[in-house]
Amino acid sequence: MADYDLILEGGTVATASDTFDADVGIRGGRIAALGTKLGSAARTIDARGMLVLPGGVDAHCHIEQESSTLLMTADDYYSGSVSAAFGGTTTFVPFAAQHKGQSLRDVVRVAHERAGPKSVIDYAFHLIVSDPSEQVMGQELPALIMDGYTSFKVYMTYEKLKIDDAQMLDVLTLAREYGAMTMVHAENNDVINWISERLLSRGYTAPKYHAISHNPIAESEASRRAIDLARLIDAPLLIVHVSTPEAAASILEARNRGLKVYGETCPQYLFLTADDLDKEGMEGAKFCCSPPPRDKAAQEAIWLGLKNGTFQVFSSDHAPYRFDETGKLNAGPNPTFKKIANGVPGLEVRLPLLFSEGVGTGRLTLNEFVALTSTNAAKLYGLHPRKGTIAVGADADIAVWDPTWKRTITHSLLHDNVDYTPYEGREVTGWPRLVLSRGRVLVEGETLHAERGSGKFLDRVPVPPKDPAATLNTPLDPAANFGARLL
Repeated sequence: MADYDLILEGGTVATASDTFDADVGIRGGRIAALGTKLGSAARTIDARGMLVLPGGVDAHCHIEQESSTLLMTADDYYSGSVSAAFGGTTTFVPFAAQHKGQSLRDVVRVAHERAGPKSVIDYAFHLIVSDPSEQVMGQELPALIMDGYTSFKVYMTYEKLKIDDAQMLDVLTLAREYGAMTMVHAENNDVINWISERLLSRGYTAPKYHAISHNPIAESEASRRAIDLARLIDAPLLIVHVSTPEAAASILEARNRGLKVYGETCPQYLFLTADDLDKEGMEGAKFCCSPPPRDKAAQEAIWLGLKNGTFQVFSSDHAPYRFDETGKLNAGPNPTFKKIANGVPGLEVRLPLLFSEGVGTGRLTLNEFVALTSTNAAKLYGLHPRKGTIAVGADADIAVWDPTWKRTITHSLLHDNVDYTPYEGREVTGWPRLVLSRGRVLVEGETLHAERGSGKFLDRVPVPPKDPAATLNTPLDPAANFGARLL
């Protein structure tokens, strides 16, 4: 009888902290041994010349989800998870999104009904809280956190999703009490609307004006305000899809002052600019997302943030809308910038883009790449050490990377259900040749081996403060942590 189900032999293993040569022995879906001359296996795969990395954890993607205008994304849990797997991502955390008047319990039930029969990779759910009613805050949300839904997103913009500052304080307080993580889309809704109204009244309707309406100040102001609200409560906060140098600086300042503030950014803020929205006709609609891509100087600031500790997480914010009447052009063939469906696809190319332009150019070390794309998200969202690392006892979620594989990104290469990619024609170096999930082969070469519904839902455990008084930060000023003292 073989010692292992599978051995990856001769590769270079990299985690968030270490790089070393080792064989990886897998048994029962988990990593059972790291070393050399491990023994026999039912199958041995030659990984010489390859990098053996933890499978990616994409902690921000919109899969089979209705927007606030009830527009369904193009990817369901099958196409989305297949696309993720081909790009080296083995775990994702999409959203169970509440709209006004909905029960959180109901949206979680629907998310399970959609994901369970389809996903080929393991998954968890973030909640989206847009209606923090007495029922939700008093019963549903606390119960769901204790059931393992330990992260949720709130919005400071979008008329049908945004909550006000008092409601945000309530959410942060509850998150702190029950040991959950609050994610925030930080943009000032009034600033965006004020600019948009003036643009539209003057006949400026093209896609490029989407970027102009989402002025960087809308993001920087809301980010600072969100940080101060979290500081009042002494609650952890993660600001998602950061695009501006000013917002990044606010996050880094907060972190340097000891606050439990975290940052996330995405491929569109490294590889796209506002100029991409200024294309002929409606072509610019393909690049409309919120916050929008900025300029080259902002790109450099975001790269710096990946290096200096501003950002812990690099996610796709995959928001897949087709370039037709079901998606981007749902309001007609020539919609104003306010009517274009917001979001860009990026789930499959997230890892290759960052590997090529980060590790390949020396901007990032291999260990930083692993941390940003896998380990940190697993830690922040309660999935580590089961996910996000290569260690004995961890799930055998592994991407075997060929660091020399040159590929040109095209729509035809990818496996999502979108009819374009904003990265069309970009050449990258480095892509996974083999992808494992719990020791089973998901992708080998260009062949999918996984069955629909073979992914598993991941339970998470909340981590409430053991002693609220003992968890207070040292006050930075007389008002610091005042809210936490009221708990």
